[in-house]
Amino acid sequence: PLAKGAFLRGTGLNLATGRFTAPVSGIYQFSANVHIDHSELKSKVQLRARDNVRVLICIESLCHRYTSLEVIAGLESNSKIFTVYVHGLLQLQAGQYTSIFVDNSAGAPITIQNGSDFMGMLMG
Repeated sequence: PLAKGAFLRGTGLNLATGRFTAPVSGIYQFSANVHIDHSELKSKVQLRARDNVRVLICIESLCHRYTSLEVIAGLESNSKIFTVYVHGLLQLQAGQYTSIFVDNSAGAPITIQNGSDFMGMLMG
């Protein structure tokens, strides 16, 4: 909400924990743009076919137990910073929370950049 044009409505998002807790049961639409810097990776090691990044939006931090939203992106981008976009619908019970996970399977660190964003909205 600190970015120009961003807003926070309702009580579901906790900026300190990075979690969105459903105030009521329903179907929610979520999306996230995660800006990833992999310049350290490109300068230190040769990229392999299996080097990728998974970005997930998970319920209760249990990505394998509940349905989660997932995108897998290869690191073959020519730019040092690229964006992974994940979106979709999740059914939440009141009190359940969602959060974003980034799983790096590459051989060097990546950095999540400022300006990455997350959005959740009750659909019904």
